[in-house]
Amino acid sequence: MPFEQVEDRRRSGFADRFATGLTDPTCPTPSGVMGPRGKGALKRYNVYRNNVTVSLIDALVAIYPAVQRITGAEFFRAMARFHVRATPPTSPLLFEYGRDFPAFIGSYEYAQDMPWLADVARIERAWLDAYHAADAPPLPAATLAQVPPDRLGDTIFRAHPTTRIVRSVYPAVAIFAMNRADGPVTSLKSSAAEDALVTRPDMEVEVRLLPPGNATFLASLIEGETLAEAASKALDEASSFDLSASIAGMIEAGVFTTLRPGD
Repeated sequence: MPFEQVEDRRRSGFADRFATGLTDPTCPTPSGVMGPRGKGALKRYNVYRNNVTVSLIDALVAIYPAVQRITGAEFFRAMARFHVRATPPTSPLLFEYGRDFPAFIGSYEYAQDMPWLADVARIERAWLDAYHAADAPPLPAATLAQVPPDRLGDTIFRAHPTTRIVRSVYPAVAIFAMNRADGPVTSLKSSAAEDALVTRPDMEVEVRLLPPGNATFLASLIEGETLAEAASKALDEASSFDLSASIAGMIEAGVFTTLRPGD
């Protein structure tokens, strides 16, 4: 094997050992990590390891502010520390970190008395993803109005890159909203299930509460089903589903970008 390949493998192996220990305090200081004049670097490595962990926890704080407000900073940072140890980053972009955090919250032993917390985190993650999603012009109402009435049911829509739907059996949208606002948190009287629609009309991320049946309707359209098929599923789920109101709402929210006739 050429010397260059051997050297590349050696460096890659060292980098892997160095990186693994940064989020796992049980890992010893990698061999080859040396301080000035060839001295051991145990303390230096531990300081660096702590700084990395704190930076990742701070990233989670920035991504999930409502979750931290609900749990309190001390609880959140302890929970986040366990997540960091279990799930090291895979991207150099900090805003990409924490995609698995909602699932982690759902299985975290000390959060089981807050079963809705993971869904609130999912809404926060969807908010951030919508914020960073690609730009695209939303579907104009005039374009939809040009579809002949007898062909409307066969229409297929293309979702806007920012569109996200988060479903919850808890009032997660209300909990999210009150804990992302600056005002005091009031008592929540409702325990009804809530579905969230996350979009970015006019370049501002918005989280909307979807009426019954609307999450199924929009999710079906996003998956490529026709308007008629999606409406049928929505009506099967909720007899109160209002097709006209849902279409108006999806246009206003910028859920889709284009449409085409069905096959």
